[in-house]
Amino acid sequence: MDFDGFYRDTSRRLLRYAYGLTGDPGEAQDLVQEAYARAWQRRRRLAGYDDPEAWLRLVVNRLSADRWRRLGIRRARAAAEPPPTPVAAPSEDVVLLVRAMRELPDKQRRALALHYLLDRSIAEIAVETGASLGTVKSWLSRGRAALAVSLGSLEGARRVH
Repeated sequence: MDFDGFYRDTSRRLLRYAYGLTGDPGEAQDLVQEAYARAWQRRRRLAGYDDPEAWLRLVVNRLSADRWRRLGIRRARAAAEPPPTPVAAPSEDVVLLVRAMRELPDKQRRALALHYLLDRSIAEIAVETGASLGTVKSWLSRGRAALAVSLGSLEGARRVH
């Protein structure tokens, strides 16, 4: 079987069929792509079928049914679970800290986050970043200094208002 020719002759019809099953063009394309991938793996066996296109439609049909089944299971699970607890809005201090952290160079911000938020030691940060201990200490020191300046100026601005 000339698989390229088979694909050219059948792909548009199969896509229309998949679209009719799903009602979603993107999902239809995914189903057709998967069906042709499976057909390619079985191309020698498929060449012996009386109607290989019918086999493709069967594959698309089963893939579509599986999709609907998975969606139903997901919806049932979601309905059975209690709604997530609301998360409190961040405090003004957290917002200011995050804003100040964004102003830092990436390496300093990463070192500070690893050290203070994930409790990593200087040695662990050095291993993870591939930097020397002295470099990590420098990033932490410079990052803390920049944060102190940034947060200090913000604190001063807050007192003025």
